[in-house]
Amino acid sequence: MRKLYSLLAGLVLLAAHTVLAQPTVKEAPKGFDQPKAGIATGRLDSISYPSATVGTVREALVYTPPGYFRGKKYPVLYLLHGIGGDEKEWLKGGRPQVILDNLYAEGKLKPMLVVMPNGRALKDDRAVGNIYSPEKVAGFANFEKDLLNDLIPFVEKKYKVLKDRENRAIAGLSMGGGQSLNFGLSNLDKFAWVGGFSSAPNTKKPEALVPDPEKARKLLKLLWISCGDNDGLVSISQRTHDYLYEHRVPHIYYLEAGGHDFKVWKNGLYMFSQFLFKPVDAAKLPTYTVLGTPAATNVRNAKYPQILPDNRVVFRLKAPAAQQVQVDLARKYDMQKDSSGFWTVTTDTISRGLHYYSLLIDGLAVADPASDTFYGMGRMASGIEIPNRDGEFYALKDVPHGDIRVKQFYSNVTNSWRQAYIYAPPGYDASPAEKYPVLYLLHGGGEDESGWAKQGKADLILDNLLAEKKAKPMLVVMMDGNMGGPGGLAGFSESTLQAFERELKQTVIPLVESNFRVAPGANNRALAGLSMGGLQTLYAGARNTDMFSSLGVFSSGFFANNAKLSDPQYAFMKTNNATINQNLKHLWLSMGGPEDIAYANNKIMRAKFDELGIKYAYSEYPGGHTWPVWRHDLYLFAPLLFR
Repeated sequence: MRKLYSLLAGLVLLAAHTVLAQPTVKEAPKGFDQPKAGIATGRLDSISYPSATVGTVREALVYTPPGYFRGKKYPVLYLLHGIGGDEKEWLKGGRPQVILDNLYAEGKLKPMLVVMPNGRALKDDRAVGNIYSPEKVAGFANFEKDLLNDLIPFVEKKYKVLKDRENRAIAGLSMGGGQSLNFGLSNLDKFAWVGGFSSAPNTKKPEALVPDPEKARKLLKLLWISCGDNDGLVSISQRTHDYLYEHRVPHIYYLEAGGHDFKVWKNGLYMFSQFLFKPVDAAKLPTYTVLGTPAATNVRNAKYPQILPDNRVVFRLKAPAAQQVQVDLARKYDMQKDSSGFWTVTTDTISRGLHYYSLLIDGLAVADPASDTFYGMGRMASGIEIPNRDGEFYALKDVPHGDIRVKQFYSNVTNSWRQAYIYAPPGYDASPAEKYPVLYLLHGGGEDESGWAKQGKADLILDNLLAEKKAKPMLVVMMDGNMGGPGGLAGFSESTLQAFERELKQTVIPLVESNFRVAPGANNRALAGLSMGGLQTLYAGARNTDMFSSLGVFSSGFFANNAKLSDPQYAFMKTNNATINQNLKHLWLSMGGPEDIAYANNKIMRAKFDELGIKYAYSEYPGGHTWPVWRHDLYLFAPLLFR
């Protein structure tokens, strides 16, 4: 008997372990929604409950699982319909009882009740007439009271169910998806499991849905956001995901091929239900999706490259005649060809920010026709923007925006036509009497005057700072620091740096001050740059502290092998250290952490500055020699200026 008891106990534990496992597949298999012979089935009942909220008796459907036993208590999923449906919409379009029966037969579900109510909390709650009328839409919002105060108490009185928040879930499709997010996330004391399938525009904005991310992280067992990639409402799900990602709220963002239909919603129920009322491994949540999100750097309507929730990238290209295709993105990835001539590959997780890349088609490096191109690497190259949780400061927001103007001019220094990008702050044209200070902002090696405007998002950074009153309104002049010659390390030579200084003083500053309303004097000028531009800032800025009150040096420093007092730059700074210290309000140095390729040079330079008595401030922001670092540098440096 003891052996039999031990065997039975072991089988029970094994079964429990199987039931409690997270899903191992990422989408429903064929036939998941078709009835299967010879399996146990659940039961559907229609219930009527008194609603004090509406002032009438209302209807709902309740699914009880196979083997339902009234002596046992069960968790509950409240499953909501769309704007044109009622409590029977899921039954008619999705056959949830079949999906759930099949999952139970495979041992993939924790036994639960599923309640399908009418989410239109009106006395006449039929889906007739103008379903989009203000009265009908208001009925969906009013259902929150009916759900919390009438339906849930009725279910918990009539059925043996677990009444704590950890055993209560809410999910829905379309309008019901919006209700589920609105009600579930607003009542985390009532729901620990929340799912929105193709959530409709009734969904609150993310900052209203999750005003306290820390509380959501603590209380939510699972937050599920899913949508079809061809659904016109995918932007609602995308904005919610973006906010949750930025604020580090664990969730599943599940995209699949499809539109606004039951194909997507049935798959959502199939996947979501398998997670419910079990332990959840939050680290694995970003892997549960079929498709990724088209990159923000894609050209209009291009679906690939796609970025998965864990920042792996999926590339797809049609090149039926090619013999070999690779993606060169930090390293080379071999793409695989299918029978239709499409080549596909999924990368490793890619670090945040902008990355240049190329397609290698039979050995030839070409730009990806589906991606925006940037002047980087000394040529036009494709670029892909990887989401950055800390990138809120350069996000496009509903604030007053300045604009970037392109000014062409002839340079007597280079004997060629040149151009500069100039950011004018919001209100520049509307205030003709006002004069503005100027920040001259320099790009890095292999880039040009468009770098800070396109890759650097300088305009958005300044717009957001100005909207928060963290910076003074200013013009930002982004000039071309390429002075001709062979490029490479030769671009850092003394003669090239001298040519840059002449270009800045003799051409660019006079051009700006004769074409824009500029406040005069050194107190109203600043100079900053990244990498090569940082070296140019050091060279020209230190020699002209009578023209600039602040210098910003991002990811740069004099070459370590030149760290001798006989070096012309250090010799100049030794002779003029008192003037430099007196004239400069800010000599601000920053690095992208020890992984920044200029870190060693900068460290040696700082030691030399200490030896020479040069005053400076120093900042580090992790990320290496990359645009997220330099965007953050501008975000910190700009508020210091012209105070």
